[in-house]
Amino acid sequence: MKTYTYVAKDTTGKTIKGTYEAETPQEVMEKIYEQGLYLVSYSEALGSSKKSAYKFKVKELAFACRQLAAMMTSGLTIVKALDILYKEEEKPKPKRVWQDVYDEVQKGASFTSALEEKKGCFPDFMISMIDAGETAGNLDITMQRLSDYYANSNKLNNKVKSAMTYPIILGILCLAMVIGMFTFIMPIFAGLMEESKMPAISKALFGISDFMKARWYVLLIALFVIVFGWIYALKVESVRLKYDYVKIKMPAVGKLIVKIYEGRFARTLSSLYSSGIPMIDCLERSSRILGNSYVDKMFIQVIDDVKQGSPMSQALAKTEIFEGMFTSIIYVGEESGALDEILEKTADYYEEEADAAVTRLVGLMEPLLIVFMGLAIGVCLAGVFPLLYGSLEGLENS
Repeated sequence: MKTYTYVAKDTTGKTIKGTYEAETPQEVMEKIYEQGLYLVSYSEALGSSKKSAYKFKVKELAFACRQLAAMMTSGLTIVKALDILYKEEEKPKPKRVWQDVYDEVQKGASFTSALEEKKGCFPDFMISMIDAGETAGNLDITMQRLSDYYANSNKLNNKVKSAMTYPIILGILCLAMVIGMFTFIMPIFAGLMEESKMPAISKALFGISDFMKARWYVLLIALFVIVFGWIYALKVESVRLKYDYVKIKMPAVGKLIVKIYEGRFARTLSSLYSSGIPMIDCLERSSRILGNSYVDKMFIQVIDDVKQGSPMSQALAKTEIFEGMFTSIIYVGEESGALDEILEKTADYYEEEADAAVTRLVGLMEPLLIVFMGLAIGVCLAGVFPLLYGSLEGLENS
């Protein structure tokens, strides 16, 4: 499959530029003429032999699903809805992806298979939901559920970003303050007292200051080694497993992270189960969306228990990941036979709890950064004050 760029004109004389993936130039011409356009020129794009994969962001998925849901609810077919969607898309890369999906569906392929062809562009969760919607014949309702799901996910992501803005700025200021004190302020007081008469804390601080001024590159190298070493370590399965376990078991912070997991898990499970997907598949996909390897490992046993006939609430309780109230609510849904309704209400409740958990989690960072800043200033003052007092005593004696 090669990528061709083209320039065409419509019936009003408007110039239209775009790209097509096709085997031959003749196929490109046919596609353009099918749209009622007049081809002006075309050329094969550089590096077109490589199939580009554009991974859609949550915000883009929320917008696309909302547009498709609105058009399909209005009575448009999926082919016409995709045609309008890709033509309205302004960014080149997502436009190309939606155009390819439209071309496949127009040829007679299902919407699900067209999305699967663009592997890596769309999440498995979305493809599973659409597959269930096409099978059940309620694709418009499924697209609306996907729209709500990704809109809520985008809302949570925006909340995290906005909440993290102040701690990030404060953290950068703390780092800049420490570097500034050791490289610019501390050297000013170096000549106030002989090194042999300096207190131990003053010697240590001036030693750090001299090291930062003379060998700052060593600190940069050490920082890069630590960062990239940590990234590499998290790719090791055993290390990642231990890290993810500690993350949800930490005092205070762990409970807040679990709250966020409960909100995401409840919404995902509710969306999948309401679309008619079997419970086993729902559990597999709902656990993967949390992005925690320890949770994934524990869910292997959960899925096995459910396969053997155990209630889902009982299987979840065995993992000791989710809180008791969460599994109890699911138990009520199973016993009453209204699990889909209970899951939807549970998702609404725990999404609110997740929002509150994000706020509290970020709120814990702010006092920690302020304490760090205070300690850094206090240590520097503890090293400088003896020098100031010593120099004042010297002036009085003279």
